[in-house]
Amino acid sequence: MIDPPRDAPQHPRPQSLMLAFLGLYVLDRGTAVYSGSVIEVFDRVGVSEEAVRSTLTRMAGRGLLTRRRRGRRVYFGLTDHATEVLRDGRRRIWETGAVNRAWDGTWTLVGFSLPDSRRGDRHDLRSQLVWAGFGVVQNGLWIAPGARDAAGIVDRLGLTDHVTVFTARPDAPTGSADLVRRAFDTAAIAARYRAFTARWGEPDPLPALPDDLARLLVLHTDWLQLVRQDPHLPAEHLDEDWPAIHAEQLFHDLHARYREPAAAIAADLVDEVPAVEP
Repeated sequence: MIDPPRDAPQHPRPQSLMLAFLGLYVLDRGTAVYSGSVIEVFDRVGVSEEAVRSTLTRMAGRGLLTRRRRGRRVYFGLTDHATEVLRDGRRRIWETGAVNRAWDGTWTLVGFSLPDSRRGDRHDLRSQLVWAGFGVVQNGLWIAPGARDAAGIVDRLGLTDHVTVFTARPDAPTGSADLVRRAFDTAAIAARYRAFTARWGEPDPLPALPDDLARLLVLHTDWLQLVRQDPHLPAEHLDEDWPAIHAEQLFHDLHARYREPAAAIAADLVDEVPAVEP
């Protein structure tokens, strides 16, 4: 077993790494991957066999992965739900970008009030709104710049009778810059991007990782966590030297550096079969 890298994340989340792996090497390939080869890949970033098996089992139980046996081997493929989640992550990386330069001046607003007896529903709604880039402007009122699929979130959670969704522009005395300041912790967002740049900006980032496959997996895991926490705020209301700009360029440069060597290593390690029997 490869020794856990000293400069890997102190508390790596196997599921976050798994999503990065699936997005890179399974999404839209029509394949299922052998659990043993996934274990071998994750060993390179210090994740134990037990943690990998537990993660695969949990993700299958949550309807994200399918299981398929071939002899004594178990292969895992993507469900439609997992494909949707991974495609959303891919869009955030390659299409949405880290800076919102095309904002039309509108905001999506979500208002709700759920009693304590529906605390679980309230938690799920808040979690989904954060995932979609919303911030709290005041109690029970969440906002996000531009058009967001809040209606889809509400519908999936079965809360259409308890939530109000609309699109609007602010009016005096409220300005969009004020909404950004009140609803979003821009200092914390900027700090996360600066931490990414500090971690990956060295000439030889994370030298304790054994190869470019390990580096690419951790790189994508770090970046996905960043963009999923970024509400994609309007560039005109952020500092000119907003750190996401440099961090995004660094991510693209490193991805280009690691991609081909990582793909060659993965091709040797990953045992895959068609996701559906021919």
